[in-house]
Amino acid sequence: MHKVITISELRETVREWRKQGKSIAFVPTMGNLHAGHLKLVTEAGKRADKVIVSLFVNPTQFGVGEDFESYPRTELEDEKKLESVSTDLLFLPSVFEIYPENPVTTVTVSGLSTLHCGAHRIGHFDGVATIVSKLFNIVQADLAIFGKKDFQQLAVIKKMVKDLNIAIEIVGVDTEREHDGLAMSSRNGYLSSQQRKNAPKLYQSLCQARDAVLQHTESYPAIETACKKSLQLAGFEVDYFSICKASNLELATENDNDLVILAAAKLGKPRLIDNVFFEKQ
Repeated sequence: MHKVITISELRETVREWRKQGKSIAFVPTMGNLHAGHLKLVTEAGKRADKVIVSLFVNPTQFGVGEDFESYPRTELEDEKKLESVSTDLLFLPSVFEIYPENPVTTVTVSGLSTLHCGAHRIGHFDGVATIVSKLFNIVQADLAIFGKKDFQQLAVIKKMVKDLNIAIEIVGVDTEREHDGLAMSSRNGYLSSQQRKNAPKLYQSLCQARDAVLQHTESYPAIETACKKSLQLAGFEVDYFSICKASNLELATENDNDLVILAAAKLGKPRLIDNVFFEKQ
């Protein structure tokens, strides 16, 4: 595995691969890697000749009072994990390398960025769209791999790529889960032992809501309300629990068939997100 810290080094390597006719897959991460990340890298290796992984904790997607400074940085451990899967190049840029000289340009995906997480984390998806567009421009890969755990982030990136005619294929990979159903996340490490026992209830509530939708037992607002109350009783502070159209993440009606149920809730300090997506017959 080759490691670079500058954009010029990365581009030089990519130019050599292109001369050799190699296809390139890209997996952007913020580090503190777990099995879910490694699943993305493995999938990238199946789809392209060369795989680039970036480790970059992006400051512009953290809001005031969020955990940018305390976000876990585990570069040495991450490098060892990446060496065990199909990583050809690791990109480890500094903040100044990515954001030199006080940049003022921001990428905004209107509409999608203000729903759900965007309503609770103002500006978050502007930071996501900006860093992802910068990384796509730097790496110039054929495809990029993202997890479906952050369903809204994936939707924002897909819309940005389409609207800006960026020549890259976006591939979503199913969420990797712990044995009890909890979606793997770098923030799970913040959970206390008791919170960790309660955390799987978020996914359980999503599955219960999905089953209720499929069984047509209650209205969508009633299902959402019941699940919110259940989570609150379990100690969660619920930001949202919403039954949505998978196509645009707007609230669904009972006439919609392609659905995703999105949820975000704090359990103590950590904010957990998860979803289930399905087709209603």
